[in-house]
Amino acid sequence: MNSVLKAASYVLVHAPDMVLHNGTTQTTEKVVNPGSDYLKTLPQHLRGFDQVVAYPPNQTYIGNLSPKQLGELEQPFFDKPVENATRQGKFGEILPQDEFLLLFQACDMFDLVHLDKDFVAATKPALEQHPLMDAFILGRIREGTAMEQVERFVKEEGAEGLYYNGRLVGYIKRAHDVDANLSAHVMMENLASKASAVLALKHLVKVSGIEASQIDYVIECSEEACGDMNQRGGGNFAKSIAEMAGLPNATGCDVRGFCAAPSHALVTAASLVKSGTFKNVAVVAGGSTAKLGMNGKDHVRKGMQVLEDVLGGFAALISENDGQNPEIDLDIIGRHTVGTGASPQAVITSLVLTPLEKVGMKIQDIDKYAAEMQNPDITKPAGAGDVPQANFKMIGALAVKSGELPREGLNDFILNHGMVGWAPTQGHIPSGAPYLGHARQEILDGDITKAMIVGKGSLFLGRLTNQFDGISFVLKKNEGKKEPSGGASKEEVRGLIAQALRDFAASLS
Repeated sequence: MNSVLKAASYVLVHAPDMVLHNGTTQTTEKVVNPGSDYLKTLPQHLRGFDQVVAYPPNQTYIGNLSPKQLGELEQPFFDKPVENATRQGKFGEILPQDEFLLLFQACDMFDLVHLDKDFVAATKPALEQHPLMDAFILGRIREGTAMEQVERFVKEEGAEGLYYNGRLVGYIKRAHDVDANLSAHVMMENLASKASAVLALKHLVKVSGIEASQIDYVIECSEEACGDMNQRGGGNFAKSIAEMAGLPNATGCDVRGFCAAPSHALVTAASLVKSGTFKNVAVVAGGSTAKLGMNGKDHVRKGMQVLEDVLGGFAALISENDGQNPEIDLDIIGRHTVGTGASPQAVITSLVLTPLEKVGMKIQDIDKYAAEMQNPDITKPAGAGDVPQANFKMIGALAVKSGELPREGLNDFILNHGMVGWAPTQGHIPSGAPYLGHARQEILDGDITKAMIVGKGSLFLGRLTNQFDGISFVLKKNEGKKEPSGGASKEEVRGLIAQALRDFAASLS
């Protein structure tokens, strides 16, 4: 029987100071043009925490708004705050930067992160009130260090500064004297990804209702890679995250595939559970500090606030079929193969049309598609257009080309089978994954019966191949527990065994 999507969780971490000091666009600008007007004016374009919480796409991400409700708002969204918005959502939360820095420090196992003692004293009481911060996490937060030491390590020891509201409040030091893979900058990226993933996984345990000890396996699928000079991407994020999240019986590994990695990981998880290898597999990914403010220059140039000011994280629980939760249909898997080609039509054909045709389905048999769910507020000012709409238009065009949809029905197809994007620009986060939680709920509520999750990735970024990548799967209404077709039921098998034993006993008498 197919495995099921039992739960999904989503978290955002407000990180405006990390935009300034850790986002690749900004760190590169400091090298090539340190006195630029962009760097001078950027701080005035950063949002406060309340603005981030009230932002409609963020409320959609954590589950307080549905995709339909977001789609009913006129674009752009940044000037339409949600009234009475809360940081806590149905699927997760939006965490403020100061609390995240303490979680960040708690996730450090090698005494690399040091925070100012006054900052710790001022912030820890708030984190202690957080319902998911258990004794293990809170016990790992140190009392803090003197500000003089913080300043010295940043100025003289090559440490990466940690900031809050424009003020230096700590540092992360390098983990090796000469290994570039363990530099302070890389450790900053990796610990930020780990900490945001820990938060997402803690929320997954909460929203699923599962005992943490019942999760057998964890697959981590972010865009980061941890290791040292001898194995740069050796891993293992997954097990380090499971450790911090309190999953004592879990093992796991990392899966990488740029933006397509979450879909690869989810298909892998569904296969492991369906095969009986594991009963409960968690797929998890944390955020990427490198992507913070990636399109900041375009936003500032247009007088906007910088909208790429959050780290994104998500987690999903794949479990044995319970007869209720939506199934991951492993008979319908779209694959971008080596021979597919890189044109948009070839990519969408391989991921959408081909797998459906193999099982005798049509494009319109899928109620909703989720592919590259980037927030148009972010991409339009940067000249990239509305990415989700472009994907839905291509899918609809294939339906027209195959003869199942009249040309004049294309706009209605996009409206009925697509949705507006709401995901932050975090690479691996947007590709289909943001819709998992909403899709599960819509299927359980009877609003839809089938959704296709499409993951797409750009492998050429690694400079090893010009290949594109992608994989898709279908989430569908649970058909109920069924005995394998063509085989005897458990009761019938027991009866046959009992009869065979009686016959054997009779033959001996």
